[in-house]
This record gives sequence, structure tokens and C-alpha cells, in this order.
Amino acid sequence: MKGTLSKLKSSLVKPIEYQLPVGDQLIDLNPLIGKKLTLTHTGNIFCSNCEKKTKKSYSQGHCFVCMRKLASCDMCMMKPETCHHEQGTCREPQWGLENCMIPHTVYLANTSGLKVGITRQVPTRWVDQGATQALPIFTVQTRQQSGLVEIALAEFISDKTNWRNMLKGNNEEIDLKAKAAELIPQIQAKLDELAQLYGATAITQLDEEVVELEFPVSEFPTKISSFNFDKNPEVSGVLKGIKGQYLIFDNGVINIRKFSAYEIEVNI
Repeated sequence: MKGTLSKLKSSLVKPIEYQLPVGDQLIDLNPLIGKKLTLTHTGNIFCSNCEKKTKKSYSQGHCFVCMRKLASCDMCMMKPETCHHEQGTCREPQWGLENCMIPHTVYLANTSGLKVGITRQVPTRWVDQGATQALPIFTVQTRQQSGLVEIALAEFISDKTNWRNMLKGNNEEIDLKAKAAELIPQIQAKLDELAQLYGATAITQLDEEVVELEFPVSEFPTKISSFNFDKNPEVSGVLKGIKGQYLIFDNGVINIRKFSAYEIEVNI
């Protein structure tokens, strides 16, 4: 089987069910745990937007031209608080309306430890980050506003996942509700400020239950070594599990999302 990679697809069941997209085909990964799997990069990369061949992948699967013109590749996607849609300078104003000027969720999660994050894709984002627990705490009207809330919370807890620690195993459970009750009063002044700027209904505090996630892993690695198609075109080994966007082999791990648009051949 041959085709271009894109990020792993998942279904929120216990354990999470994963599929590997290869071109137009989907490979069920859970049944392959415990079996040998080989992925070989052909040397070709095809832009995930325009599908033209490119020597290098930018912004997870784009050619240089598309990376420069697409709003989804703008820096504000990494730093939502820098959104400039209201200034009329968005690369794709309609795309911005459909993807950024819509409600987002601010959440707490247990990935490599306690973290804060934002998303409009619940629960996909939690799966992609390898979170074993997640708790939505606010609904916010726009992506920019959610970023401002995230920054406020990031003064007290991390807003990043240590991917190496995440892949070494599952953390001890965290009482996310208790953490939320502790953190929210600490940012109340910022929430009041945002309410004055954007209106009283811009941010809504939630009372949700903690979501528990279980990943299909038979054995976690004790030492993390990562595969890289740019350095070695072949990834081969016994598949031990999947967590986040990583395939865990008996001899290393690979971040599938990182190599979106790479053409590969799959041998099972």
C-alpha cells in the first residue's frame, strides 16, 4: 500500500481506536499491536493543500507557497492571542470567520502532567495530545479570547506537553475539578477584564465531568528514541502501541502528524 500520510484518525472508545490514513485508504492500527509494521518513505512529499510535489514540508505538510498564503499556517494558530482578523489583515477572512471567530473550549488536561489548552475540536485535541484525563472549564466566543484565558492560566500551570514524558507511561490521576476550583479564582481579575472588553457573555464557566481516555499501548518505552523520515527512510519494528499522534515501536517512536504529506509504502 502506498500513499501520502496525514494525521492519525481516532475514535473515543476504550481503548481509543486508531486508523492510519495512507492516501485515500485507512489502516486499522489497533489489531496490528504486537505485530511487525514497516513504513518506508519513497522520498516524495506532496503538499496537503495544492498536492504539488515539494522538496520540504512546511507547517505539517504544506509547500512553501501554501504555507505563506494559508491562514491555517499563520503564526496566530500557534499564538491565538495574536489573532489579527479584526484588523482586516487575515490571510483568508472567510476561513477566519469559520474557524477562529467561533466558540472554543479552554480545558485542563493530564498529559505529561497538568496543563491548560484550547480547542474547537473536543475530544480530538485531547487524544492528539495523549491526555489521559481532560476537563473543559470555559467556553469562549473566539479563538483569540480563548488564547487570552489560556495565557492567564499559564502563569500558574504549563501550557505545553513534554512528549517524551507523555510516551513513557500514564501519569497518576489528577483531581482536575479540584485544580480548576483552585486556579479559576487566581485569574478572576483577568476574566473580569475580558468581560469588560468583549461582553459579559464572552466567557462562560462550565461545570463538566472529567473525561477519561485510555490508549492502546501494550508496553511503554523506557528510553525514547524517535524515527525521522528525513534521516532514515525506513521505520520498522513491532508496534507496541499508539498514544497521541505517536506510533510506539519496540525500537523507537514516530510522530505521524509531523510527517503529514510524506509519501510512504506500508508493509504489514
